[in-house]
Amino acid sequence: METLLLDPSDVTESASMGRVIDAVEGAFAADARGDTEMPAKSYIDLPQHDGDFRSMPAYIDAGDWEAAGVKWVNSHPENPSRHDLPTVIGTMVYSDPVTALPLALLDGTTLTRLRTGAAAAVATRHLARVDATSLGLVGAGVQSYSQLEGVAQVRDIETVVVADRDAAAIAAFRERYGGAYEVREGTVDEAAACDVVSTTTPVREPIVTSVGEDTHLNAMGADAEGKHEVADSVLEQATLVIDDYDQCTHSGEINVPWAEGVLDGEDIHAELAEVVGGGAAGREADDGVTVFDSTGLAIQDVAAAHVVYEQAREDGVGTDFALVGTDG
Repeated sequence: METLLLDPSDVTESASMGRVIDAVEGAFAADARGDTEMPAKSYIDLPQHDGDFRSMPAYIDAGDWEAAGVKWVNSHPENPSRHDLPTVIGTMVYSDPVTALPLALLDGTTLTRLRTGAAAAVATRHLARVDATSLGLVGAGVQSYSQLEGVAQVRDIETVVVADRDAAAIAAFRERYGGAYEVREGTVDEAAACDVVSTTTPVREPIVTSVGEDTHLNAMGADAEGKHEVADSVLEQATLVIDDYDQCTHSGEINVPWAEGVLDGEDIHAELAEVVGGGAAGREADDGVTVFDSTGLAIQDVAAAHVVYEQAREDGVGTDFALVGTDG
């Protein structure tokens, strides 16, 4: 059997956000049952090249499907100016757990955006008010697109308030989504007052200093030690749900207040897998502010790759090639 090569347009064509959300939620449920394998993310630091590599392997037994894979991803901030290449380049190897055959080689960058939006949607499904109709976006880059597309699958979003210092980014966002939603430019405070908020910035000094009384906030931007989008005072008052204890305390939204002793284990309500699996409560009527701290998990990548691969095979999308020989 040949391996399927899926480029960015192939991944986009084969990804239904609704199906990706369901698969990612299934992955969290499998994790809660103990039906996943997910070694810690490993890093290769390359200071001589101002970058690093990260390896993210996982296996999932979701009950009605199982899958395995590894994402190989980098962060080289100087790539655009030095080499005319993206800062982040991701590649996903999606494998058959039974035979170890690499079923697909996928563009991991597009896949990451999809699963990040799906993770926010799963958190929003369990932690936001059921009658939420407004979404605030702090940051109007491409990650904000998947945040809207994901959250809108689980809540009836009507109004979107976008805050970004880049007017061109807001204009591009409005052009893309203005026909389907009431899109307004606003300040960070105005965006953060919405029913649901997603933050997707790389800042190291908090820019969200207040939220609405019943806001659910998806903190998606912090992915490295020292990054910090949301003020400690907001985190301290919130019902705080994280995706992974080790990753979040090291490089998630809570990493800075955790290192400073402002937050500790008693401030964490649960991991999202526990909420999805029923071991911890989701939103309750008097919860007030909820926060999901997302660092991104390998099980999310594998779940999204499963959806994309199955749909691509069904639709005849992608290019087959012989990666594995028959000898031996």
